[in-house]
Amino acid sequence: MKKNILIVFAHPEPTSLTCQLVNVSKQTFQNRGDNVMISDLYNMKWKAVFDKDDFPGRVLSERLSFIDESRHAFLTNQQTTDVTAEQKKLLCADAVIFHFPLWWFSMPAILKGWIDRVFAYGLAYGYKDAGNRFRYGEGGFKGKRAILSVCVGGSEKDYSPRGINGPLNQLLFPITHGMLFFSGMDVLPTYAVYGTVRLTQTDVVSAESAWQSRLEHLFEETPIAFRQQNDGDYPDHHVLADHIAVGKTGMSAHIKE
Repeated sequence: MKKNILIVFAHPEPTSLTCQLVNVSKQTFQNRGDNVMISDLYNMKWKAVFDKDDFPGRVLSERLSFIDESRHAFLTNQQTTDVTAEQKKLLCADAVIFHFPLWWFSMPAILKGWIDRVFAYGLAYGYKDAGNRFRYGEGGFKGKRAILSVCVGGSEKDYSPRGINGPLNQLLFPITHGMLFFSGMDVLPTYAVYGTVRLTQTDVVSAESAWQSRLEHLFEETPIAFRQQNDGDYPDHHVLADHIAVGKTGMSAHIKE
């Protein structure tokens, strides 16, 4: 069955490995006959700053409350046209692929700005205007798949379990768990290429081949087993039950063994 794929990427250099992997993504799904949508944030000159200009029809004039204004703009169809266009892509997508280089242990600011502006109240959070009732496994993007493709300049050893930079999956936890799973997406394990500043052409070909293999099984691969808010592990919807993940704290406690 034909799928709708949204590719969101952030890199200003067309010859970068990030952009080369974007081309692999685009070609792989087009060859399958899928519908591919592209959000090239630098080429789009995407407005990264989330501010008062995002709310043409303010509901509160005395102070800028982002939750109140986002809620009002989304529910009354008064969002800016660029945000609305990206939300339409998201809503029809079966899978979303995020391509970006790891800059200062996170995504580039322009991509974070895309999340800030596009993930509106009533859609990605505050779903159905029900506060935190639908989050972490539920929400406006429930049923969609998401995966990160990350190009890392440092060596893989630096991001190993005891590496000096910390494990990559923990560095990306605010994205995979806090942005994507929070809004309902099924998040697949991250694809990472390390040591990108020292890759040979043979290394690049190998990285592209490995990525293509991941894409070919995008809809069969098992997502990260994040614990859902409403599946009973969090009785008060805030804290894990005492009998869950006994002795564990931090990020790993929120992933099922």
